[in-house]
Amino acid sequence: MPGYEFAIVDGESGQPVPNGEPGEILLRGYLVMQGYYKEPGLTAEAVDADGWLHTGDMGIMRDDGYLRFLGRYKDMLKVGGENVSPMEVEGFLLDAQPLELVAIVGCPDEQLDEVPVAFVVPASDCISSHEDLEREIVAACHGKIASFKIPRRTFVLDEMPMTASGKIQKHKLRDLAKQMLESDT
Repeated sequence: MPGYEFAIVDGESGQPVPNGEPGEILLRGYLVMQGYYKEPGLTAEAVDADGWLHTGDMGIMRDDGYLRFLGRYKDMLKVGGENVSPMEVEGFLLDAQPLELVAIVGCPDEQLDEVPVAFVVPASDCISSHEDLEREIVAACHGKIASFKIPRRTFVLDEMPMTASGKIQKHKLRDLAKQMLESDT
């Protein structure tokens, strides 16, 4: 886009990453905000001294110059040191199973720091029982996505907790996952 610069940097060090490597998307250009009104602390977190807006989004710069959006950094899971994009796993499950809605959230794990947990709402034409659907989801993942991305548990819901604007409330699902996993032990 004319008048804009994009960069992909390591989320922790702030150093540029090579094409094909995931990192935080930075943006600089004439329409980037100068800062938050009367909030210098928030401004310093969002816009650095060189004018780069730290979007909080994760992406990859492809060799052909196109930017691939991977998701929000705060939604990104760290499974045994590996980054897992919930959006990627959600998209895979929506294609692989008869589901109306899918949400992947992280749940604490002693060995891997956190693990993916799936919440799903079956599509109206889904004929599988809840127990069968849980098994089918895991089976559909094996050999198709990396093992660390496969949900460790799947919970079937009748409906997702939603905001007034129609977004899934993942913070409520994280809390629900912890409660449900604690009740299993």
